[in-house]
Amino acid sequence: MPEISRFYGIIVRMFFRDHDPPHFHIEYQEYEAIIEIRSRLVKGEMPGRALKMVFDWLDIHENELIENWKLARRHKPLNKIAPLY
Repeated sequence: MPEISRFYGIIVRMFFRDHDPPHFHIEYQEYEAIIEIRSRLVKGEMPGRALKMVFDWLDIHENELIENWKLARRHKPLNKIAPLY
């Protein structure tokens, strides 16, 4: 599962040919979650502060995430996405 971004100890990944709806996976310390890109639905556990940073990042990079989703569905190389600063 390719890593597409990393910031403040949060790792963002996306699987190739993963199931719909478009989503990405996050890891932070011992926590793991999946976030649906459009609905912002969270599956899994993540500390509130880390989740807020991920949502701030998602708001900035939603279009890039959707483009990576399309690439992943076709098993094409994914683009790195700038971290949250």
